[in-house]
Amino acid sequence: MKILEPVNKMQFAKIKLLSTTVFLFILTFLFSTNTMAQEKVQMVRLAKIKVDPLQLDKYNAALKEQMTTAVRVEPGVLTYYAVADKNDTSQITILEIYADTAAYKSHIETIHFKKYKETVKDMVKSLELTDVSLIGSAKKEGM
Repeated sequence: MKILEPVNKMQFAKIKLLSTTVFLFILTFLFSTNTMAQEKVQMVRLAKIKVDPLQLDKYNAALKEQMTTAVRVEPGVLTYYAVADKNDTSQITILEIYADTAAYKSHIETIHFKKYKETVKDMVKSLELTDVSLIGSAKKEGM
């Protein structure tokens, strides 16, 4: 049976340096991962659209097709909510949430988005886009 010998000052200094280096590496990794996550900010936009009332059904069909396709095939398209004003259903507001700005830029270059824009170009009377910051969200589980 071998008895452990006491650690001399030189060995202790090496162990201390190695421990400190490992500790700093771990801290650096944890904080850089957190920083990277914070830098990749979701892009949130409100689109306010005035649609020709005589073409509203066609517009809504094109919008629904574009939204469902985008969410289904584009990983960076996270959420779409489209709502109509109850007093004027031709006033549409869309909440769009993308993983980041790059996902949005990729989205507007897709075939389905370009098809939507071409389809509705004569239906849309006005379009106002507003980039917003998401303060918070709450929803029931499973929604």
